[in-house]
Amino acid sequence: MNEIITYFATIPSSHRSLILVGGITFFWLIENGFPLFNLSYKKWQHAGINFFMTFTTIAINFALAFILLETSNWTIANNFGLLQWLPKMPAWLYALVGLLLLDFVGAYLVHFIEHKVKFLWRFHLIHHTDTWIDTTSGNRHHPGESVIRFVFTTFGVLIIGCPIWLVFMYQTISVISTQFTHANIALPEKLDAFLSCFLVSPNMHKVHHHYKLPYTDSNYGNIFSIWDRLFGTFMYLPKQEIVYGIDTYRSPEEHNRLGKLLKIPFEKPRLTENNQKA
Repeated sequence: MNEIITYFATIPSSHRSLILVGGITFFWLIENGFPLFNLSYKKWQHAGINFFMTFTTIAINFALAFILLETSNWTIANNFGLLQWLPKMPAWLYALVGLLLLDFVGAYLVHFIEHKVKFLWRFHLIHHTDTWIDTTSGNRHHPGESVIRFVFTTFGVLIIGCPIWLVFMYQTISVISTQFTHANIALPEKLDAFLSCFLVSPNMHKVHHHYKLPYTDSNYGNIFSIWDRLFGTFMYLPKQEIVYGIDTYRSPEEHNRLGKLLKIPFEKPRLTENNQKA
């Protein structure tokens, strides 16, 4: 465990980039061979939009990384945060508790709030406009949402009191989990159901991308499924009934054009009978 801690405490940017690119490549190849749905779309054109948003997310996180680092260092230097106040525990348990708490604040909580606060939903909406969910969809976030999520992650690091190695470990696992749960891959249903008892599985997360309420407002988790089960936001829908997208933006001229997607948060909100959201 000490070797793992040392690695993540000093993980080079090149390794983090390799994990991101390698994960997308790995799941891209698998979903081509074992697809959950036979999606009829221009995969490279679709990926181009999502890659652009991935790169903007990376750029924003890189530009603001010093805030995260200084916040983490401050909590350790001042013995501040939940992890610092808990009794001493083995390193593996410390890491697990930290990952659970970071996943709650930095993923589940911000995701839940984005669905409930209309102003924040305008930015998160872009993620839901995707009608062809594949592994590239995981980081389809408007630049404004990337800033919002960074704020929540920093807040999580502050109140939890996370050392920087734990932050980098969480971000690494989060990236892989996001690529996995969005990948258009067909796992055996029993295996997927078993995984969803502990972790967010592909089929579990696909329900969140169904175009109608109440399914859109369910399954907010990123790594662990415990938070959805604990707070009653877990829902199941047979995969054959899932329709991707959002009912306010069904036209490819809107959900499959980068310029349009960047403008959506600043347009007049749309309300429909099926999805009463901005």
